[in-house]
Amino acid sequence: MPDPHVVTGRTRWPRRRVLTISHSYCVELNRRLPQELARLGEWEVTVVAPLHFRGDFEWHSTTSHAEERCQVVPVPVHFSNRVHTMLYGSAVTRLLREPWDVVHCWEEPYVAASGQIARAAALRVPLVFATFQNIVKRYPPPFNWIERSAMRRADGVIAFGHTARHVLEARGWQQPARTIPPGVDVDGFRPDPGQRARIRQTFGWTDAAPVIGFLGRFVPEKGLTLLMDALDRIETPWRALFVGSGPLDSALRTWSRRHGDRVRVQRAASHQEVPAYLNAMDLLCAPSQTTGRWREQFGRMLIEAFSCGVPVLASSSGEIPHVVADAGIVIEEHDLDAWVRTISALLADPDRRADLSRRGRDRAVSTYAWPIVARQHADFFCELMR
Repeated sequence: MPDPHVVTGRTRWPRRRVLTISHSYCVELNRRLPQELARLGEWEVTVVAPLHFRGDFEWHSTTSHAEERCQVVPVPVHFSNRVHTMLYGSAVTRLLREPWDVVHCWEEPYVAASGQIARAAALRVPLVFATFQNIVKRYPPPFNWIERSAMRRADGVIAFGHTARHVLEARGWQQPARTIPPGVDVDGFRPDPGQRARIRQTFGWTDAAPVIGFLGRFVPEKGLTLLMDALDRIETPWRALFVGSGPLDSALRTWSRRHGDRVRVQRAASHQEVPAYLNAMDLLCAPSQTTGRWREQFGRMLIEAFSCGVPVLASSSGEIPHVVADAGIVIEEHDLDAWVRTISALLADPDRRADLSRRGRDRAVSTYAWPIVARQHADFFCELMR
């Protein structure tokens, strides 16, 4: 039997149909994976997202655009105050009764929505879950029961990192699994001297002092306290740009006032503004700090900085060493002296920063570009359909 997506003579075989479900799809930026799957030309892609969903700091509403290549189906959700308890409305059950070739659930297997989808998905259709979880945890009831049920039903799992794959193996997962990273838009995130000049001019930074940057949530586990302490000890000229928001916003702004106009704390109005702020940086620092219940699961800011050609200095927490590889510098997360020494050395060595810039951009294009990530997903889905 010919491959169903191949054109033979004058006959076009039907494309494979994939239903992909995720609470994160309520943000258009997070729908790049299904969009790239559809762009491959082999798949008819339907996306399910919450009609409304509260993220870490704000509400999101799902809206689709005519240029999207996949069909987006917004569905009302229940119990959405926490993603762990959220359930999709009945429209998902009706959708799962349609003839699909693959059902892809971009939710952790222990959350309530995963149990719901595992029960409703037809047994003949391969069901694939995805996980960032990179610490072996014992979940309380009912989440441990949900996880067991979902994993028994699953035909495959995508681990978003090597440390997540290790957790699957430690827990005895026997079914097929693939380690596939999240992706980055290497066209939207690219080196851009014009953006660099515009942002620095906006801040009134007209001198040549290198800019140390941070991008992400302002929370203790992201290592903001360590980075502030390190900057206090650096004697060579520097400026600092912090882009994000979170509970430590007030403490960060209080600290920044001690340094006057050489420190800026900026909340990006949209993700489309992030490339401009990254381009204004000469060095991105990601000093994530492991806790008893958390370690860095991936670090999207790392691959976005790579894609913009920004040198990366990051801690050894969780997945970071695998993400960075030889395209950046990784140092022990708690070693304040090492952070001070390494930042100081990089600020004084533009040639080394230029080398890291090239390495990072090359890694973004060769490993993390969305078309590459989508192809890896498609290949795994096809393997499960055989």
